[in-house]
Amino acid sequence: MAILVGGGPAPGINSVIAATAIEAINAGFTVLGVQDGFKWLVRRDPSQMRKLGIPDVSRIHLAGGSVLGTSRENPTKSPERLDAAVETLLGAGVTHLVTIGGDDTALSSSSVAAHSGGRIRAAHVPKTIDNDLPLPPHIPTFGFQTARHVGVELVQNLMEDARSTGRWYVVVAMGRKAGHLALGIGKAAGATLTIIGEEFGRDVVPFAEFCDIVEGSIIKRRAAGRNHGVAVLAEGLIEKLDPAELEGLQDVERDDHGHVRFAEVDLARRVKVEVQGRFLDRGVRVNISAKTIGYELRCAPPIPFDAEYCRDLGFAAVRYLLSGESNAMVSIQGGKLVPLPFSAIRDPETGKTRVRLVDTSSSGYRVAREYMIRLDESDFERTDRIARLAAAARMEPDAFVARFGYLGR
Repeated sequence: MAILVGGGPAPGINSVIAATAIEAINAGFTVLGVQDGFKWLVRRDPSQMRKLGIPDVSRIHLAGGSVLGTSRENPTKSPERLDAAVETLLGAGVTHLVTIGGDDTALSSSSVAAHSGGRIRAAHVPKTIDNDLPLPPHIPTFGFQTARHVGVELVQNLMEDARSTGRWYVVVAMGRKAGHLALGIGKAAGATLTIIGEEFGRDVVPFAEFCDIVEGSIIKRRAAGRNHGVAVLAEGLIEKLDPAELEGLQDVERDDHGHVRFAEVDLARRVKVEVQGRFLDRGVRVNISAKTIGYELRCAPPIPFDAEYCRDLGFAAVRYLLSGESNAMVSIQGGKLVPLPFSAIRDPETGKTRVRLVDTSSSGYRVAREYMIRLDESDFERTDRIARLAAAARMEPDAFVARFGYLGR
C-alpha cells in the first residue's frame, strides 16, 4: 500500500498517515510512503518511496505539516505523465493507494485507479482547510476546524489591536472557491464584516463593489462613533473579478492544475489602497492595514477534533480497500464509514470534483449576516439616518444614496 499527499498542507495530515500506515501494517501490508505527492512518480523516480514501519509513524499524529511532504504535481496533465505514475507504482509492487488531498488530488487518485485497469485500488481521504469538498453539509473536511481555530485567534488579536490603535484591518483568508473558512473565522471571532463570493450570486463582480461594501462598513461604524474594525474577505473573491481586472492587479501565475496563484494577488492591499484613497479624496483620514492569513494556518498542529477525526479517516481508508472496493472518497458519517464513489462527486460537465459552496440560504449564514456591520436596506429608509451616514462619509445625502444605495437593495 502506498500513501501520498497532494495539494496544500492541512492540519491533521500526519494523523491520517499514521493511522493508515499502522492499520495497513497490522493487516499484513508493506506500506510505502511516497514523498512529495505525484512529483517523483511522473518522473519515473521510485527512489522517493520509502518503507514505513510503526515506529516511524506512531507519534506523528499531533504534528503539523506532512512528513511525506506534498506537491501540486498533476499526473492527469498528459497521458505520458499518467502512464509514468501508474507504471512507477506498479513497478514498486503497489496494489493499493491511499491519497490525501483536495479536489485535484481526488481527481488524480481516480485517474490512476482507472488507468491501472483495476491493478491499483484507490481510496481518497478529503483534506482541505477550504472545507469545499462535496461532503454532506454537516461533515467538515479535515484541517478546516484547526485552520478556523487558529484563524480566529489571529483575527481576535487584530481586533484588539484595531480597538487599541484606532485603525481598520482588511484581512484576506484562504479559500479558493468557497468562503467557508473566511465566514467561519469572521463569524466566530465577531469580525466587523465578512465578505464571501457566494453572497453575490453571479460569476463576475466589479472590484469596486468589494470596496464599496468595506467602505460602507467603515462609514456605518464612524456614524456610530467608532473608528476601528476588521473586515474579513474570502480569497475566492479574486475568482469573481473580471479577467481584465484580475490581469491588472498582478502578473498572474498559475499552478500545475491551471489555477491562478492567489498568493500573487494581494487583494487585501488593493482594497486598503482603494478605500483609503476614497476617504482621503473627501478629506477623511482612515488608517487601514492589510493582512493575508492562510499559510499561517495550514501547518498548525491539529486541534483534538482534527487529530481524532483524521485517525478515523485513515483507519476507514484501509478498511474500505480491504473490503475489495476502490475508486471512492472516504467519509465518516454518524460514526460510520461512508464511501463516496469518485463518479458521484465529479461534475459531469467539467469532469472535475464538485465544489461545496457556502449555502447563503442557511440559518448559519443568516446569523453571520445579522451580526455584521454593513450597509443594508434599513440604512436608506429614513432621511435622518441617511443624513447621519452621509455626514460620516463627508458626502451630500443625495450623493451618498446614489453611491451606496444599491447595497441596500
